Amino acid sequence: MPKSVASYHSLASSQHNDDDDDYEINEQEAEAIRNAYRNAFNATGQPLSPVDTREGFDASRRRMDSSRRSDGDLRLRVNSSRGRAADERTGLLSTPDVPRSGYRTTSVPGTPRYGFSRKHSYINSTRGGSRRGSFAKGLMKALGSSTDRETRPDPVPGKRPLYWDDRVWYDQFTSTDWVHDSIADAFRMKELRGRKDFWGRTKAFFDGAQGWVLVFIIGCVTAAFAYFIDVTEAAIFDFKSGYCVNHWWYSKRQCCSGASVCDSWHRWSNLIHHEDERHIWTDYGAYVAWCVGLSLISCLVTLRTKTTISSAISLSTLDENLGADHHRDNKDHTEGGNGTDSPTSRFQEAARRPPVVYYPAAGSGVAEVRVILSGFVLHGYLGVRTLLCKTIGLILSVASGLSLGKEGPYVHIATCIGNIATRLSSKYRNNDAKRREVMSAAAAAGVAVAFGAPIGGVLFSLEEVSYYFPPKTLFRTFFCCIAAALSLKALNPYGTNKIVLFEVRYLVDWKFFEIIAFACLGILGGALGALFIKASKLWAKTFRRIGVIKDYPLLEVLLVALLTGLVSFWNRYTRLPVAELLYEMSAPCSSFSGDGSAPLCPTEEKIPYTIYYLCWAFIVKAFLTTVTFGIKVPAGIYVPSMVVGGLLGRIVGHIVQLLTLKYPDLAFFAHCDHDGNPESCVVPGVYALVAAGATMCGVTRLSVTLAVILFELTGSLEHVLPFSLGVLIAKWTADAIEPLSIYDLLTDMNAYPYLDHKVRPVFTTDLGDITPEPTPNRYIDISASPLVPAKQLRFKLEYLHMSGEIDGGLPILKDGVLVGLIPGPDLEYALDRLPSEEDTMCLMNAHDQALHHDDQAHPSTNAVDTDDDDDATAREGESSDAEAQRRTSDGSTTTDPTDFSPYIDPSPVALDITSPMDLVYECFVKLGLRYICVLYDGKYAGMVHKKSFVRYVKHVHDEDRKRGGMIQRGF
Repeated sequence: MPKSVASYHSLASSQHNDDDDDYEINEQEAEAIRNAYRNAFNATGQPLSPVDTREGFDASRRRMDSSRRSDGDLRLRVNSSRGRAADERTGLLSTPDVPRSGYRTTSVPGTPRYGFSRKHSYINSTRGGSRRGSFAKGLMKALGSSTDRETRPDPVPGKRPLYWDDRVWYDQFTSTDWVHDSIADAFRMKELRGRKDFWGRTKAFFDGAQGWVLVFIIGCVTAAFAYFIDVTEAAIFDFKSGYCVNHWWYSKRQCCSGASVCDSWHRWSNLIHHEDERHIWTDYGAYVAWCVGLSLISCLVTLRTKTTISSAISLSTLDENLGADHHRDNKDHTEGGNGTDSPTSRFQEAARRPPVVYYPAAGSGVAEVRVILSGFVLHGYLGVRTLLCKTIGLILSVASGLSLGKEGPYVHIATCIGNIATRLSSKYRNNDAKRREVMSAAAAAGVAVAFGAPIGGVLFSLEEVSYYFPPKTLFRTFFCCIAAALSLKALNPYGTNKIVLFEVRYLVDWKFFEIIAFACLGILGGALGALFIKASKLWAKTFRRIGVIKDYPLLEVLLVALLTGLVSFWNRYTRLPVAELLYEMSAPCSSFSGDGSAPLCPTEEKIPYTIYYLCWAFIVKAFLTTVTFGIKVPAGIYVPSMVVGGLLGRIVGHIVQLLTLKYPDLAFFAHCDHDGNPESCVVPGVYALVAAGATMCGVTRLSVTLAVILFELTGSLEHVLPFSLGVLIAKWTADAIEPLSIYDLLTDMNAYPYLDHKVRPVFTTDLGDITPEPTPNRYIDISASPLVPAKQLRFKLEYLHMSGEIDGGLPILKDGVLVGLIPGPDLEYALDRLPSEEDTMCLMNAHDQALHHDDQAHPSTNAVDTDDDDDATAREGESSDAEAQRRTSDGSTTTDPTDFSPYIDPSPVALDITSPMDLVYECFVKLGLRYICVLYDGKYAGMVHKKSFVRYVKHVHDEDRKRGGMIQRGF
């Protein structure tokens, strides 16, 4: 007997938990769940996102009693469509303020034979908004809350409400149904191409051109944002050292026309003391004050995006906080498993945890963008408010002189622009999978303007952030990156006709003996990147766990900014902005000095002093980068990690350069030219750029992308091999020390339902080993009758939500056979449409959906198939009476809200219980499924949700790492 079959039989023979099987819940559990929802819905944050606070639990209850939440949202939609602009409340996947499209498509990912159709709905959803009322109200009602006894007004009989066919598709913290969106777009294209006349062909042409127009707009707007950030932060950054007398808003570069010193640029000490005197301590105090002030303002802007979510959501944090408390569910504590925790007890345990607070504008946002593009729903994370706060906060944080970069946040900013731009087109606004294709191109444009590397941007989107990347999206992404790069070059932010500040050109080719040094730099850079991840995690779990630091993020920013200002002022290479410092580290020398006027271009006698000076800068910069990562300001890690690596590479380069100058007769240096130029043989800038790429690879684990970006920065084909060699060895070294990149670590810690398709574990189990035993509260049985009480459906829905499966579904069984499935969001929407759930019977018959369209065309056709027995005849009569009630006096037909058949998926994806786990992995990764039904001998045996499978995959990865560590220790 296969292992999975044995597992299933062991599950079938186990006892059900009484709390799970009974329809009623005792009073103690009811009170615990009520307290949990008070905790879930009493938010403490600013009302800035779809998960914002309400004005108290009682006010929420009164609003829920007064009207249906879904109807209320529809009224809001009608009002908002009269001119209110989209803002941060506009969800990532909801567009209530944009005019509706006219096409209609099927509601379930079925085959084209089903005729029922209705529009998509993108009402703001609950776990951040619209569904919260109906869910909480239904739960209180099911638990017998005494304050929820008021009757609700029934809708006017026979009157069709506004947006009758609208519904909520994607809720907060759920995952996208890629199969459904793909089929929905196929139906849209079929209807669009069905017209063969001139206007039909014209409409089809413009439909195909929408994607190109959108990515062009996104590229141009992204370049405009990059130009504004580059110019503004450069001017504000220089305020720390002085001001321009003629034009106070000019940066030092603009004021002095590119020179390092000029009479128009005055230091702050000149305001107090005589102009001919230099008072270093006055300038020092002004530098520290500007550093602290700009950092605090940036933090305050970031804190304006504060969002509080319920503790029932199994997430630790949604920003780059490695010190967040991680609540990982035990893999055995699953319903129907070997553990004893039921969904009710797990929900009570979650209620005892404090709410999760996060700031969408903090950090770089690359990890969250990657998760969103994989199909996870985070409403408001890519909204207008986040875009504005991130842009302003990034300008101030970079200008403050903190050890952070703007290149990583460019990815988040560009993705926000892409998400907002899709609201211009119904094709992408109403289809979440198509929307993510555009956002993949937008993320690539962010890298293109950050590094001046359009090809690197395409590879970045393909290698790092995109989950679904078809060839058509690849070409559009390339077009978007080209548009962004050309637009930025036309804007000319630096006045040098270059799109990045640290673009360099090497004229001297590398020598063969330098391969050894490049390989050593790859090892050092990879180890440095991996150690940075470990050090950042250690710092976060020690310093950031201090109570006052954890409760007041502004205090941490104050301390880090004060430390940065006090330490950075005394060393030129710690005082420079990171982009300019990287340029100086990697640029070749045109002249050399022995008096220290050009510290990075020394003669042979001054090289030891330069190495000593760079070592101090390396130590300070590495420490500041470690403590800065994770503070509540917009911050990137790409360029700071490259700067730390560049300092290390420059040190190694000067050491090799000194050896070639002191020992020119060695066999290693036989092919070097000795013409008096210190860089005639060895160029330390090449070493700096090789080590910079290696260190960034150790932190982010980018490989091909980094090699191409470094090539585009230098424009030298001769140096592609050293760059590639350093990146390759760095990745091997970093993987050996720390298997996870910095963003993989954040994704793993946050418990996102993210399946990494690039790393596939080795499975030794079958599907049955992770399939929980089905309990009556987890499926709908229509064996006796297709009519199911609405209260029972509401209870099953609430039970599903307490299990943490907000986007789960309820299988429909008939004599133990799987005949359909109704998704949880669909069921909640259908229940919310009922005038009253008291004594209401709902029709749940999956196969009747195939006849639903014919029912509307031919009213005499019964909604339920005719059987020979009396019970079937009685049900047929009930259905006929219901059909008669749906017909009004004027002969028109309205939809019966008690008929749930249109919401049922008659063909859910199902696998046999003996299916290998590799097949399950491919289904979740390649098809993007939310759940898979499990069959045993043709009978329903359970369901595996994507979140459960992700937890299992992570457990397999953890076990593999432990075994690998034990093997290494054994050797």
